[in-house]
Amino acid sequence: MVTDTEFIRESISQGCVMLADGESFIDRLVKYVGNGRVRWHVEFRGHRIELTTGQLKKQPTFRRKMLEQAGVLPAQRTGANYRRWAIDLRKNAIELPWRDRPVDAGFAVDRLVSHGSDRWIVEYQGKAIKFTTTKLRRQTSFRKRMLLKAKVLPPQLDPVAYRKWMDWLIRNATVAAPQTSDALMTEKSWLDDLPELAGWQKEAPPESD
Repeated sequence: MVTDTEFIRESISQGCVMLADGESFIDRLVKYVGNGRVRWHVEFRGHRIELTTGQLKKQPTFRRKMLEQAGVLPAQRTGANYRRWAIDLRKNAIELPWRDRPVDAGFAVDRLVSHGSDRWIVEYQGKAIKFTTTKLRRQTSFRKRMLLKAKVLPPQLDPVAYRKWMDWLIRNATVAAPQTSDALMTEKSWLDDLPELAGWQKEAPPESD
């Protein structure tokens, strides 16, 4: 069986994405308690990585899990530095009962595609979900629409973490190829299925006397 260290070295030789010290900050750590055991969820750039306490304590295992599930390799710390970091992380974790485990474990979008003029498509497991920039940047709207259209509830991040993740998604978005004039969507057709997010409601016609 390949060890964590061997797996990391092989991934580096194949050109995996390695983060610098300043890019390795996680959004938060959630501690789930219940059923006689403790589970940890590391939230990072919209990913949620589940770890045991032992896996969190071991830097090679932690880095491998991040690489496998988030697609990036965190910066390596010295042994003592990592131990202090992991202890501080656990001390500041948000603690929740296990019955509140989110349905979004392991959530990650495949990619974000820009269609210009304030139009975006989030691709998730074969589904294409339309957004405007405003709705994309509002976490409540994003989570509600993903649940409605893709039947998945993304992680509930704190506002700063969500903004940071969404900024990262937008910076790394794929730009869609230009379409012919006949194929271009009108603004109305793009927004036709967004009324539940925009808060649009058709007013009932006034009753006649």
